[in-house]
Order: sequence, then structure tokens, then C-alpha cells
Amino acid sequence: MSTLSTHVLDTALGRPARGIRVTLMRSDEVLGSAVTDDDGRVREFPPMRGGIEPGEYRLRFAVADYFVETKRDAFYSDIVIAFRVADDSHYHVPLLLSPFGYSTYRGS
Repeated sequence: MSTLSTHVLDTALGRPARGIRVTLMRSDEVLGSAVTDDDGRVREFPPMRGGIEPGEYRLRFAVADYFVETKRDAFYSDIVIAFRVADDSHYHVPLLLSPFGYSTYRGS
């Protein structure tokens, strides 16, 4: 089975974005949820400690509270990244975040 992690970097502040709730979903089913740590990372999604199987998934980043906490106006309240797991490798899905834009890619 594949493993999955994510990392949120606040590009406007130049630091990791901690305290963002990230939810892993497959179709409409919630598979797990976690909050980014002090380094802006979610290393695993409980209860998915055994990994994930091939298929289509979504990560939902609840960023509204983060922007309120950092006292900034922002355009986005939730950011959803849809991606496909095709094999048994590690999937790292980073989010580069700012109040009015974001970017993502498949990391390592």
C-alpha cells in the first residue's frame, strides 16, 4: 500500500502553516483527519496508518481559521486537492499557501 503525507507552507509569511485541519477523503467518505504540526506537516492520517490503496482521493485543507488566527483577510476558506494514487510508492502533496492564491505539486 501507498503512504501519504502533506506539508503546508505559508509563502506570504515565509514559514510553515501550523494548525490547519486536513481531511483525507475518497468519494464522499472521510478516511482520516489531522492538524498540521509546528513544521506545517501531517505525516499520516489516522486511522490510515496502514497506508492507502490505489484510487482517487481528495485532501481538504480548512484554511479559514488559520487566516483568522494570523489576522489576515483571505479569499479561500477551504482548499481541495484531488489526486490519484497509482502504485505503492509514497505520495507527498504539499500546499504552498497565501491569502489570495495557492499552488501544489507532487513532492517526494
